[in-house]
Amino acid sequence: MTAITRRRAITIMGAAAGVAATPALAGGHADYPELFEWQGVALGAPARITLAHTDRGEAERLFALCAEEIERLEREFSLHRHQSALSTLNRDGALVAPSLDMVQLLSEAKRYAALTDGAFDVTVQPLWQLYAEHFSRNPSDLAGPDLDSVKDARALVDYRKLDVTSEKIEFSKTGMSVTLNGIAQGYVTDRVADLLRANGIESVLVDLGETHAVGAHPEGRPWAIGLADPFDPGNYGKVVELVDRALATSGGYGTRFSADGRHHHLFHPATGKSANHNASVSVLADRATTADALSTALFVAPMEVTERVVADVAGLEVFVTDAEGAVTNLSG
Repeated sequence: MTAITRRRAITIMGAAAGVAATPALAGGHADYPELFEWQGVALGAPARITLAHTDRGEAERLFALCAEEIERLEREFSLHRHQSALSTLNRDGALVAPSLDMVQLLSEAKRYAALTDGAFDVTVQPLWQLYAEHFSRNPSDLAGPDLDSVKDARALVDYRKLDVTSEKIEFSKTGMSVTLNGIAQGYVTDRVADLLRANGIESVLVDLGETHAVGAHPEGRPWAIGLADPFDPGNYGKVVELVDRALATSGGYGTRFSADGRHHHLFHPATGKSANHNASVSVLADRATTADALSTALFVAPMEVTERVVADVAGLEVFVTDAEGAVTNLSG
């Protein structure tokens, strides 16, 4: 097993190691599928695709298609590429003739924001910038930015002031900016899974920061995924099984600004402060986009919002580990 330590840390149990193919079924017969693995980077995070196929050459062709799709979507959603569509939107305050992918993703983001009473809000980027710059200058500080600075940044956070149409995306207030770190990994994961499914693949595990299983493991069992222990992220605390399902986990341990971990990247948009009532939230859903956005939102949201969302969204299962270590499992 290989641990992937990042904001949504998981462990894939029983995946092929390295880049070589290994027999997936007893005997390794030529008609049996083998597991082929591609490893790379997607949106700045370690990425892996574990694919069952009988033909190495065809598996390599499919991996090349996946890499091209990841690269295409990086040009849309990356915060770290100066010429990406997202960087253009943040820099200019508007994006003319946006791609269908950008319109779809931001429309989904606004829908999840409304669903969670604003707990999910892609316009929190000014808060991220404030905290990152503050702790870069004051690495030993535990108090965080002053209240006036937080108030000023909060004034630029409001998903309702992000206008999204097929002709133009723009902010209605100068100084606003967007981060897609709480949803784009899921969207890219889904697009790659859909691409492989369209090419006839019936058994693959796509992990591009979030996880989407197409079909079952080639041995006929579910794909087994270990969830990171939020109090010891190098180890896993629970194993969940996926067949045609997606999984995402959010925890403040992924990106800590302060040494004590109290200030981290998962901000409550209404307060401008990091949420600390939960240690981690894992969401299982039919799509990785859904799992990604809702794991972020429900980490921040109070339990009553989580309960309502689980009741309203079909097929959702949520594991909430609170700050004391108690785990609550909710399913619709």
